[in-house]
Amino acid sequence: MEKYTGSCLCGAVHYELNGAIGEIVQCHCSKCRKANGTAYATNAPIAKADFKLTAGEDVLKRYASSAGTQRCFCGNCGSPIISIKADTPDFYRLRIGTLDTKIAQSPVCHIFTASKAEWEQIADDLPQYAERP
Repeated sequence: MEKYTGSCLCGAVHYELNGAIGEIVQCHCSKCRKANGTAYATNAPIAKADFKLTAGEDVLKRYASSAGTQRCFCGNCGSPIISIKADTPDFYRLRIGTLDTKIAQSPVCHIFTASKAEWEQIADDLPQYAERP
C-alpha cells in the first residue's frame, strides 16, 4: 500500500495518505488561481477514507468557495491542503505541493485553460482542456 505524508508551510497541519494518488491535473480556473496565488493549482483526487489529519485539526479552516465546494487550508499560514466537493463525497482533491513524500507521478493535463491567466504561457506538451474533460 502506498503511504504519503504532507504538511502546510508553517508545520501546524500534518496529514497521512494511506492509498493511491489519482491523476494529477493542473487547474487554471480563476478560483484555483485566487486560492493559491499562482497561475494554476496542481491537484489530484484521493480517497477520503485514505486521508487522515495527524496534527492541526484545530487550525484547519474551511471556506465555501462555491456551492458544493469547500477549500480547506491552514488558518495560520494559509497553505491550501484539500478541497471537498459535494458531488464527489468519497474523494478529496489534494494540493500536491503540500506533500512531504516524493512521488513518481507527474501531471497528466491542464484543465480550465479557457480561463487561464492572460499572462501565463503553458510551455509543455500536456493535453489542454477548456473546461473539465
